[in-house]
Parts: sequence; structure tokens; C-alpha cells
Amino acid sequence: MTLPAAHPHGLVLLAHGSRDPMWRTPIEAIARQAGQLDAQRLIRCAYLELSSPDLMACVRELAALGVRQIKVVPLFLGIGKHAREDMPKLVAKLRVEFPKINFTLAPAIGENERMITLIAQISLAE
Repeated sequence: MTLPAAHPHGLVLLAHGSRDPMWRTPIEAIARQAGQLDAQRLIRCAYLELSSPDLMACVRELAALGVRQIKVVPLFLGIGKHAREDMPKLVAKLRVEFPKINFTLAPAIGENERMITLIAQISLAE
């Protein structure tokens, strides 16, 4: 019996979270579109608080599926305490718990010049 090929790459879109289930809709839409753009990468949504799954749960799932590289992308426009302090600490914990996985923590999406330009364009659109 052959086992299915492991997916070496994972992507976790990390958002704040909310008690309102409708809040997740755009986050999950981003994940679906990313999956259409890259069908080889396993993509999950994780939340810091008030929603589940959290980052640890997503990483456990991806690790069980054989993922060996995980990029964590914080979907935060503002660069507050969560982005500056909490997320690096969370990823440092993951590196200890999952030493065979290579983790990359991307800058918060609000720091990306393309995102800034896109939001400005959308804001100015008639």
C-alpha cells in the first residue's frame, strides 16, 4: 500500500478572530482564492483569539499531513502589539514544538506596499 505524497508546504493565514462568525468570511475567501492560485500548498486559517482554530491547532494538523515548511501570514492592517510581539513569540514556540518544520513569519499584510497601494486604489475608486 502506498501512502499519499506529503505536502511539503503549508500556508497559515493568521487573523485576529471575532465572536461574530460572519467576521471569518473574508479570511476564508482569501484562503480559497490562495488555494486556487496554488493547489500544491495546504492552506489554513488560524485565529489569535475569539475564534478557532488557533495557530497551534492548524500547525498540528499540517504537521500530521507531512508539511515541512509553513509560512504564517498575519492578516493585520495595523502593526500593533499582536503583530510586533505576540506573533513572533507564537512562532518561536512552534519552532520548539515542531523542530522538523521550517517556519517563516511574514510581515503583517498592512506592511506590504502592494496592499497599501491596493487599498488606496480601492478607496479612491468611484
